[in-house]
Amino acid sequence: MSAPRLETVLRSATKEVVIGHDRRFCIIGERINPTGRRIFQEQLRAGDLSAIERDVKAQVEGGADVLDVNMGVPLTDEPELLAKAIQMVQELTDLPICIDSSVVEALEAGLSVYQGRALVNSITAEDDRMELILPLVKRYDAAVIALPNDAEEIPMEADRRLELVGHVVEVATKEYGIAAADIVIDPLAMPIGSDTATALTTFDTMRRIREEHGLNMTCGASNVSFGMPDRHTLGAAFLPMAMMSGLTSAIMDARTPQIVDAVKAADLLLHHDEWGGSWIAAHRRRQAAAGA
Repeated sequence: MSAPRLETVLRSATKEVVIGHDRRFCIIGERINPTGRRIFQEQLRAGDLSAIERDVKAQVEGGADVLDVNMGVPLTDEPELLAKAIQMVQELTDLPICIDSSVVEALEAGLSVYQGRALVNSITAEDDRMELILPLVKRYDAAVIALPNDAEEIPMEADRRLELVGHVVEVATKEYGIAAADIVIDPLAMPIGSDTATALTTFDTMRRIREEHGLNMTCGASNVSFGMPDRHTLGAAFLPMAMMSGLTSAIMDARTPQIVDAVKAADLLLHHDEWGGSWIAAHRRRQAAAGA
């Protein structure tokens, strides 16, 4: 018997987004992140946050439902920088925020200024990591992304990933009182450039997480195509296949129409876009923009 399919509720001060298996796919815009962006890093070190406004605008216009905010820049005060960035983003948009940092102090600084119900990115199945972050998730009534890997390995087999998912769920729910609906699993989408069979393991992991736990899932969508040519085409194929397997959201660049359109089309075909309302509205917006 399959587990009940859960819904994860995120909020800004004025807007609610629900991630669920029977709902439209949730696009978590990834662009507000200095990784691999030298000029952006230099601007942030100088205290210039102006690029964030452009990034927010581009992700919102591209169709993001939630915005991932990461301020991991070496030689900066990351907690202070992340708190400032989150306050700025909240002034620019009503979309909920995914607070993204590996630094516990930065996560707490971000959560302390956030007005709403955030998504925290992320924990692993390591007990010491959960001990540091899950109390914050509980205290600030947030949801959390969890990766099924530990200090020893990133598992390449679905069975081991499911074992670690079970461990995370047990610890989070029983030791910290976090609802299972507030645990969003990253099933580990690995680069196919190193092993073309790895996507099949990820799809299997997704299906089993959905059937055994009913949890929502997300992943870094661009990880799959890393190192390969024509990455947008691969992303546009991967995400609809992942949606069929149970993926309910993805951290992705909403500025890529080819991939966003593939997701929206899959929503329609999976009966997550009733009467095609969202698909038709998007088509009309494109027509209006072209006419203008």
